[in-house]
Amino acid sequence: MDLVWEGIRGAFRLLVELDPEVLRVTALTLAVSGSATLVATAVGVVLGSFLALASFPGRRLALALVNTGMGLPPVAVGLLVAVLLWRSGPLGALGLIYTPAAMVIAQAVIALPIVTGFTAAAIGSLPPRLRLQVLALGASRWQALWLLLREARLPLLAAVMAGFGAAISEVGASLMVGGNIQGETRVLTTAIVLETSRGNFDLAIALSLLLLALVFAVNLLLTTVQQRRLS
Repeated sequence: MDLVWEGIRGAFRLLVELDPEVLRVTALTLAVSGSATLVATAVGVVLGSFLALASFPGRRLALALVNTGMGLPPVAVGLLVAVLLWRSGPLGALGLIYTPAAMVIAQAVIALPIVTGFTAAAIGSLPPRLRLQVLALGASRWQALWLLLREARLPLLAAVMAGFGAAISEVGASLMVGGNIQGETRVLTTAIVLETSRGNFDLAIALSLLLLALVFAVNLLLTTVQQRRLS
């Protein structure tokens, strides 16, 4: 129990002292996970809408694959991205391995099925006649899609929150493709693993509390936006 309180005191101390390394790690965490969430949202909303509205052979299989991907092991994603970006791999010429860009790619792959699945469920839950009515009034398919997205905006916000939570909390993929390099690819989750392996449990607990506070702050912001749109 003393270790926990020491970690809490350490977290407050890190915040009050504005430790440069902690600020750098926190900023990189937000930048990487935020970018990955934006990429996953941009692709996942379009893909999820297509799966919800389109009718084509293999649609059920595609939805099953998306739902399976929602539980995709981060280590498996990290291995796949690392193989692709490795210097001797298919995309090795890009020189992205052990860079923040590689971490963004890995986290986006992890968040993509979650955003896609939530979007497909949100759009699919809308009354089918709504889209038909909009099209009957002369709207184009893109205008109809935009209206459906507006109607499902609250579940879509939940999709974004879930995607961000998956991205910022994963550690295996970030370690494999980022390398946990100090000042370059070290984020809060990989820093927690490192400090735990060193036996610095008080610092690891402090960093964990900072990570929880960060996730809470972002989700609180999105929830506030969600509630305002409800009122």
